[in-house]
Amino acid sequence: MDTVPTTAPAPVTLGDSFKYWLKLGFISFGGPAGQISMMHQELVEKRRWISEHRYLHALNYCMLLPGPEATQLAIYISWLMHGIRGGIIAGVLFFLPSFLLLSLLAGLYLAYGTLPWVQGMFYGIRPAVVAVVLFAAWRIGSRALKNELLWGIAALAFIGIFVFGIAFPWIVLAAGLLGAIGGKLAPHKFKSGGGHGASAREYGPAIIDDDTPPPAHARFTWRKLAWKLGAFMLIWLGAMAAIYGMPDLFHMGEFFTKAAFLTIGGAYAVLPYVYQGGVEQFQWLTGPQMMDGLALGEATPGPLIMVVTWVGYLGGVAKGVFDNPVWAGLAGAAVATFFTFLPSFLFILVGGPLVEATRGELRFAAPLTGITAA
Repeated sequence: MDTVPTTAPAPVTLGDSFKYWLKLGFISFGGPAGQISMMHQELVEKRRWISEHRYLHALNYCMLLPGPEATQLAIYISWLMHGIRGGIIAGVLFFLPSFLLLSLLAGLYLAYGTLPWVQGMFYGIRPAVVAVVLFAAWRIGSRALKNELLWGIAALAFIGIFVFGIAFPWIVLAAGLLGAIGGKLAPHKFKSGGGHGASAREYGPAIIDDDTPPPAHARFTWRKLAWKLGAFMLIWLGAMAAIYGMPDLFHMGEFFTKAAFLTIGGAYAVLPYVYQGGVEQFQWLTGPQMMDGLALGEATPGPLIMVVTWVGYLGGVAKGVFDNPVWAGLAGAAVATFFTFLPSFLFILVGGPLVEATRGELRFAAPLTGITAA
């Protein structure tokens, strides 16, 4: 049996953090469940950059947000350790390899996608991806579901989604209400890090441990909140102004901004909205092309929501935003990806200090714990 360490690891430099997030960007297969499990294994169990209690607290918040929860978790952890620079580095490196790879594959697909062996490849990769996702979901579930009440919420959520077809935002709302009620009736079951399941294992002290106070950059002030909101608004307006004279790219910017803000439940909740807009409303691509993009998104590293890169690339080519199809595709892919992920940085860099400030308060922690169980 391995001996549990008694001292925390040495502080991590921004350079070491950069190397880890770049590596993760290339190996993060399995969708959000696989990526969350992978980060837990590496950052909590092996490297001990962050304690399990703090990791799950961050995950609870990210599960509540619209957008890709694994990407937001990476941004949160790196922001907590290294400030705004760290958060931006982690977020960009998390999806950059996938952006480059999917852009390349989209170009090859348009050139060779009708060949029989290429079509057969799409069918062959799907069973392996499903197996990876199921294993990862079990692994992270064994840590988040710490007692019988949380297992009960998870079971109810499963029945609601797969038996009754209830939309995920309603599942999130119901789970939050159950968590709030549970926090009143059985507080020891719903406090962040409570319970006696697999999450109670000890991995030794972490750099950001259970009782480590938030660093200065993670402390909430109204002044910080105001200037961060203003900065994000200026970035968004500047990006929209840059593509104002190109109607197809401008529509992409508007559409993917709405998708990022209005769809709760991660990539799987975004996909129907993107399908409706990309295939039916704007006709950036066809239904079969969308399904092929989803298959590639599941089989390549990075967030599953990176299918928006595929949609943007094919849309840029279909609408001829530039005469050169490669530049047209890259422009569409860049616009779709930028406007999809910008809100994720907003949610973490602006909302993170509030989450840290309420970490020890059960009235906030209990609903988030219930949502993570669902």
